[in-house]
Amino acid sequence: MRKTYLIYIIVAALLTLPQSSKSQNAFQSGEVLEYSLYYNWGFVWVKAGSATLSIKTSTYANQAAYRTRLLMRGSKKADSYFVLRDTLTSYVTTDKLRPLFYAKRDIEGKKHKMREVRYSYQGNNCRAQQQYTHANGNTTTKDETRSAQIYDMLSIMLKARNFNTANWKKGKRIDFLMTDGNGVSKQTLIYRGKTNVKMRDSKVTYRCLQLSFVKEEDGDQDEVITFFVTDDSNHLPVRLDMYLKFGSAKVYLTGSSGLKNPIGAQIK
Repeated sequence: MRKTYLIYIIVAALLTLPQSSKSQNAFQSGEVLEYSLYYNWGFVWVKAGSATLSIKTSTYANQAAYRTRLLMRGSKKADSYFVLRDTLTSYVTTDKLRPLFYAKRDIEGKKHKMREVRYSYQGNNCRAQQQYTHANGNTTTKDETRSAQIYDMLSIMLKARNFNTANWKKGKRIDFLMTDGNGVSKQTLIYRGKTNVKMRDSKVTYRCLQLSFVKEEDGDQDEVITFFVTDDSNHLPVRLDMYLKFGSAKVYLTGSSGLKNPIGAQIK
């Protein structure tokens, strides 16, 4: 299991909702979310890793900012076969949640990679200066400007958590621009409706919004991820199902602290 999938889907699970009219954030400084990853090995589900997502107030380039950090690590059993570590860091402004900086540092076995994005603005244009350091030490740079906002994995997550789905219908599509540090591209999500989801270990059930991250190529549409987000003011991703070329995997929320709002989607 490439850990990049876990990182991407945890963040993608929060990219769900059209913007709320409220200016109040759905999160606060001090929030921490914990996840576990399970991979389907034959007929058995095996725990393969975990991740921690945290948010705190900080500063970047003399601007008040939220710093978001996502740490990914393989389990002890997985480390005996292949060391997996990722650290993602993002800074966004505290007022409009506009991205300022993004970095992703990977360790996959003996390979180290790093991606960085520095954002700047002129009028309605967003400029993303990107640098990707490959495992062999070579560096690729890209400088792209768009008239629409460009996001990365973490900054889009914060922005989207202030959205709501009050008037959504099944099949609604959400398009947005994202950079992974090596180019800007359009991404698509499709709203599938509401459902109840039971957790793997705690047996807790949540009312959720179901969404799909899809990949479209040559007219064909392949579902890459199905994810379930709490239908409350927190919009927490509680389960994610991945469909990979070499198997399937699931990610579960295992713990949370420092939430701004009570969890209102839990079914007792």
